[in-house]
Amino acid sequence: MRTFTLGDFDFALPPELIAQHPAAERSGSRLLDGTRAMPVDRAFRELPSLLRGGDLMVFNDTRVVKARLFGEKPTGGKLELLIERVLQGTEVAAHMKVSKKPLPGTVLQMAGGFSATLAGRWPDADGPLFRFMLSGDPYALMELHGHVPLPPYIEHTDSAEDERRYQTVFAKNPGAIAAPTAALHFDEALLAQIDARGIRRATVTLHVGAGTFQPVKTENIADHRMHSEWYDVPAATQQALAETRDRGGRVIAVGTTSVRTLESWALSGQATGDTSIFITPGFRFQVADMLVTNFHLPKSTLMMLVSALAGYDHVMHLYRHAIEQRYRFFSYGDAMLLARSA
Repeated sequence: MRTFTLGDFDFALPPELIAQHPAAERSGSRLLDGTRAMPVDRAFRELPSLLRGGDLMVFNDTRVVKARLFGEKPTGGKLELLIERVLQGTEVAAHMKVSKKPLPGTVLQMAGGFSATLAGRWPDADGPLFRFMLSGDPYALMELHGHVPLPPYIEHTDSAEDERRYQTVFAKNPGAIAAPTAALHFDEALLAQIDARGIRRATVTLHVGAGTFQPVKTENIADHRMHSEWYDVPAATQQALAETRDRGGRVIAVGTTSVRTLESWALSGQATGDTSIFITPGFRFQVADMLVTNFHLPKSTLMMLVSALAGYDHVMHLYRHAIEQRYRFFSYGDAMLLARSA
């Protein structure tokens, strides 16, 4: 079997193809149909016609929280917190961007009039994140005073448009700091068309963390260590998956987060927990037959995942086509439909 290195997943992307704003309408984006040997350019609204009655679409119902908070140290130095996870009570685990790290016990004054007390590192004494005690309910404080945690390649500050559009129409369970972006293309009208064609829908939850944007820094991709994210596969979804298999239907994962959730469950047998699954070419998929996904960053773990599903050479050909045809890339960009190659 071919051995891949980090450089195999690189490609040259013109900066102007990085979408800075969403399409005027959610389902008004483009869809690159990559389910056959030659790519076909379509509109996203055509997606239901490419599926069959009896298929099952699995969506990630996580809700993006306004996890970016600003404040200052007692010395007046400015800082930024990005809450990765709400722990227990008023305790959170967060990334901290500051010129000089404060000592444990320091009380930070946050914009909006609340405080955050640094309690130490997380998940252990050498952990990459910081543990804070907030002076109120974390979800309520984020909703009131937080900012939408837009990806690093989106260059504008968050706006009312981002608050509405960097969220799926079916978002339910709060906890993500990045949207499951493939699902951003679905509006109520498109979901109704899916239902009308006899295509079933089910949900999983994976709270997307900032690690989704973490670059791979090792040329030997096997040396990369994935971030951990919390997931849940409800009993109703497990039943829907079993019924789909029994009647010969296909499982269409909407987004790489849905794939990671389904395959984590299949590998571990655990319906709920933390996953750091790293899917690279050679991975044996047990659940996902097809994938709706956006276009991903060069040399990213998500490029490796889609290459594992649809075949490396095929995916790289699709990306070359997408660049030639001026598709829009990343979170607010266009989408593609892939089928499992083996």
